[in-house]
This record gives sequence, structure tokens and C-alpha cells, in this order.
Amino acid sequence: MQVNEALTPQALAAGIQRAAALAAEKTLRLDRHWRAADGAPVFTAAGRYTARSWTQWTQGFQYGNALLCFDLTGDPELLALARRHVVAGMAEHLTHTGVHDHGFNNISTYGQLRRLMLEGRIERNEWELRFYELALKVSGAVQAARWTSLPGGRGYIHSFNGSHSLFIDTMRTLRVCAVAHQLGHALLGEQDARVNLLGRVLAHAETSAQFNIYYGEGRDSYDVPALRGRTAHEAIFNPAGGAFRCPSSQQGYSSFTTWTRGLAWAMLGFAEQLEFVRALPASEFECGGMPGPSEACAMLERAARATCDFYIHQASALDGICYWDTGAPQLDRLGDWRSNPAEPYNDYEPVDSSASAIAAQGLIRLGHVFGDAGRDYTQAGLAVVHRLLDEPYLSTDPAHEGILLHSVYHRPNGWDYVPPSAKIPCGESCMWGDYHLLEVLLLVARLADGRYYTFF
Repeated sequence: MQVNEALTPQALAAGIQRAAALAAEKTLRLDRHWRAADGAPVFTAAGRYTARSWTQWTQGFQYGNALLCFDLTGDPELLALARRHVVAGMAEHLTHTGVHDHGFNNISTYGQLRRLMLEGRIERNEWELRFYELALKVSGAVQAARWTSLPGGRGYIHSFNGSHSLFIDTMRTLRVCAVAHQLGHALLGEQDARVNLLGRVLAHAETSAQFNIYYGEGRDSYDVPALRGRTAHEAIFNPAGGAFRCPSSQQGYSSFTTWTRGLAWAMLGFAEQLEFVRALPASEFECGGMPGPSEACAMLERAARATCDFYIHQASALDGICYWDTGAPQLDRLGDWRSNPAEPYNDYEPVDSSASAIAAQGLIRLGHVFGDAGRDYTQAGLAVVHRLLDEPYLSTDPAHEGILLHSVYHRPNGWDYVPPSAKIPCGESCMWGDYHLLEVLLLVARLADGRYYTFF
């Protein structure tokens, strides 16, 4: 990708204000007609949001969008609708034992409300704050209970596919366990066995780093130095004995190509956990069997650097936008696609702007961790944001309910809408894409003002 070294957060401020105003209008308009009984909106078809009864993993993004728009614009109507929906409709997500998605739904809602209150963006009320914190404690413990143990005290939070399945997505949802630990919570098991939630965070991250990320060290025939940072969507284990069996993919093209949204989840998840671990006192790591802070940081940094480097050098087109999979079968029809801006209206393979929005935040956060030494990552992230703030990615048509255009949900299953005049999905939005665009815009807006924020 091509990076503008002179690009600054301040230079993006006007574009962020414009995008935030558009997003606020669309978020309010969607809320006025959407019926909660229909489930959570997931992705658009011909510009209208539709639901897909799956695990309702996007509901937190729906209400989180309102909170991010409030933070960006100050419109109290957005805050009021988010508070109302969180109280009325989010409780079941706290105790949902069948998913790994707790951080998606609950950090995006209860976590954002807690952050706004702690920052003084909304009036502090101790009972309300404790309500949000109790929700986060419960959610973190329930997520941590989805545990598959591996030999040597290792393990992972398994996906909704079953105890054999480790999704890279969970690196981004893992932050709810981190917040629950920060709040002094633990998971209690049989006979009051106390499970340290930081221990679960680090063990899951270590397993993901080892089995979902490739480092060009010959783990298999395709693990070559030129593809360092390649990411597998899913790692499959034999849960009976803990043996690793193979990489896999549910939403990517194959087990040995990189589904770019999975790559983006890894980039952002490892960078955020690195921020979190670096902020903890050394005493937090004294639980038996837990790595020390230096060891934990080294593991997280290695995975974050590898995946971010892969995005910059392998996964993105010239303008920083990625196609849906680095090995998509017809990418070759596009010629030297890395040397040209991404083309969402091509006839062969769709781009995934939602992956790009997630990746942009991962790049900026990793760059922030290292300050001047991380400038290359920061500038790459700003370049992606700069592109997403303009058409054809920013949805400026008020009749289209999405905010970020050209997202892809599940290409193998054919779930994405293909316009009548097109051969591939294009021109549509998804709830996580809208949310993560707003999240990275808030981050850049804070940087422009000389401030910063984290999930914790």
C-alpha cells in the first residue's frame, strides 16, 4: 500500500465531522423504523438493513453506533436511544453461554457507556456505573467459561462451532474478559475453584498466536517468510487430547489463504491486548502458571507486528483497502491488484471495507504503542481511514441505510447482496463495518485533539 507520510489526524478532522453527521442521521433513522422483534440488523440489501437470525452478534454494534455517534457529535437523542435499548434488550447477551462474541455485544454497549461516564462525557451516577460494571463482569466470566483445555495449562475460548474450534475473531471479543479482570472479577467453577480472567486472556492469546498466525518458520508447506503474518480464520483441535489438527476457514476461501476480516480481527485484537497488558502492574502476573509481563508483551507484540506487516505488504491494495481474501480464486483476473487502488465495482472479487476499517484501528493502536518507532503503522492506518472517508466507501446517499459501503459478510455461503447489474457483492453495508468505521474515526478524532482512549 502507498502511505502518505505527511498525513495527520488533524488533516482528517473535517472529513470525520462530515462522516459523523451522516452516521448520526442514518443511525437515528434506522432506529425509528427498526423493530427489535425482528432481531438485530446485520447487512444491507439494496440499501436497506436486513436481519439474519444467527446469534444476534451485531446487536451491540447497532446500539454502539448510537453511542459512538453521540461521542462524535454530542447529540443527546443518540445517547438516550442507546441507553433505552441497552437496558431493555441487552441482558440476554450477558449470559449467552453459546457464543464467543461477548466482547462484540457488551463492550460496544455497556463498555462504551462506562467509558463515557468515566471520561465525564455523561454525568456520573454511581448506581448506573455499577450497573454497567456488573454487566461487564458477568459477560467476561461467561465468555471465559467457554474453555477448551490443552496440555501444559494452555487452552482457548472455543467458538460457537464447538469445543474443537478456535476462531481468530475472539481476539477482538477477548477484551470483555480483560475488563472483567480489571474490575476485580473472577470466574468461579466447581467447588469454588477460582479462575483468573487475566490468565484466560493470556492463554487464549498465546494459543491464537501460535496456531492461527504464521511467522514464516515452516510450520507447514505454505508457511514461508514472504507470507509472515498470514492468518487462519479457524484452528481445529482434538479436544479429547488437545492435539492441533489443522487450520480451517468458515468465511475465507480456504484454510491456506487469508480471510482479510480474520486478519483484521487479529491485528486489532493483539494490538489492544498489548495496550492492556502494558498498562498492568507487574503484581497482576503473579498468579501461578501465568507468563510474566515481559513474556506476555513479547508474545502479543510478535503477533501484532506480523499481522500488521502482512496487511501493509500483502493484503491491501495501493490505497490500503483489501479484497475479501488474499487467495480469492479470481484475484488474478485483476492483474497486479496490489499496485492499483482497490476496485469495488469489478466483475471478479469483492473488496471488504469492513476488514479495512478494523485493520486501520489495529495499525494506529500498534503505532501508538511504540510512539515514534511505530510511525509506519500509524501512517498506514491513517491512510486507510483517509480512503474510507471518501466515496465510494462513505455512504453519502441518505436513502441508503448503511454508513460504510462495500462490506462483505459471508462470501462462501453467498449471503451478500449482489445488485442486478453486478456480478459480485458491492455497494452494501454491514453493522460491524459501520461500527468499526465509527470506532476508528473516534480514535483519530481524539488523536487530532491530543487525546487517546482504550477499551479499558
